[in-house]
Amino acid sequence: MSSPSRTASRLLVSAALSLALAGCLQPLYGPSVAGGGVAEKLAEIKIMPIGDRVGHYLENELRFAFNGSGEPKSPRYTLYIGLRQGNQSPLVDTVTGYPSSATQVVGADYTLIAAGETEPVAKGTVNAQSSYDRFSQRYANVRAARDADIRNARLLAEQIKTNIAAAFAQKG
Repeated sequence: MSSPSRTASRLLVSAALSLALAGCLQPLYGPSVAGGGVAEKLAEIKIMPIGDRVGHYLENELRFAFNGSGEPKSPRYTLYIGLRQGNQSPLVDTVTGYPSSATQVVGADYTLIAAGETEPVAKGTVNAQSSYDRFSQRYANVRAARDADIRNARLLAEQIKTNIAAAFAQKG
């Protein structure tokens, strides 16, 4: 059993370490030292049109994630996104020979470039996949695939937003 003085000294050391490290942390969406915050920079991103249905969903999700206020800001950055899509059927019913489930796989390569610059501010690749059950009804399969596309677009948008916000916070 430890003595009260030893416990007090341990508490004092842990409190001192906590206070010392408190200045090292900065909230991602908080104001930066240089002025302005990440949220203001995200609102100044112009998203180039993305083709295909998943691209449409992704563009809408990103537009809302970057500037949910609805007030247009003058763009200082341009975001380019390229999509890769695939469909996998991991399970096949042995009686009918038809797939009983499917997985929509989507990958996105993004590049964020500041106006008048050639070097990207942020660049990366994100991936998402969503599974769904397949049925004998054709419309149910189409709707389930579309719902998987919407889920994937939300996942991709959240990953892209987080990566770009981290890049902005890192550069100050």
